[in-house]
Amino acid sequence: MNAKDTNRAVGGESGTDTRPAHPANLSMLEKRRIEAEILKHVYDVLKERGDMALAQDTIRESVRRSSIEQAGRFAAQTAGGTSLDSFVEATKLWEKEDALRIRVKERTETTYVFDVERCRYAEMYKEMGLGEIGHLLSCQRDATFCQGYDSRLKFTRSQTIMQGASHCDFRYDFLSDAEKTQADD
Repeated sequence: MNAKDTNRAVGGESGTDTRPAHPANLSMLEKRRIEAEILKHVYDVLKERGDMALAQDTIRESVRRSSIEQAGRFAAQTAGGTSLDSFVEATKLWEKEDALRIRVKERTETTYVFDVERCRYAEMYKEMGLGEIGHLLSCQRDATFCQGYDSRLKFTRSQTIMQGASHCDFRYDFLSDAEKTQADD
């Protein structure tokens, strides 16, 4: 799905979603805290009903859908269309308020590789008693955001702080249309 297709999928019948991709006066860390406060209760209710798998699957799928929709809004509101440069610019929002401390390892026209050395999202979810699903609330967004933003953007990661590693290792590759077609085959 490219940015135009995502916009139609997100925007419904009219094909346009006029909501801002992200409120200007709210950090992403604070937005995730607000979302987690609500989802914590959904998770707790489902766990109380004795179905841990359903509770985790519900959170996983809800956050996945939200991430794809939000990414679609970012893509639709990106002047000139999506690219790795526009994506990297959007990721600065994730870092505000020292939410992520990163070390960039490689940055080219088609590749963005970095390590997250400190993750306040992980710290926040643990403080909220949500460490067991922090990866569902936050980490899974890294891959699903790519789906909604631009299908040419590919993400890989082998470890996360949330799940006990010393750092998160991020790699984003922006494929050409030809590479994308080959990858889809």
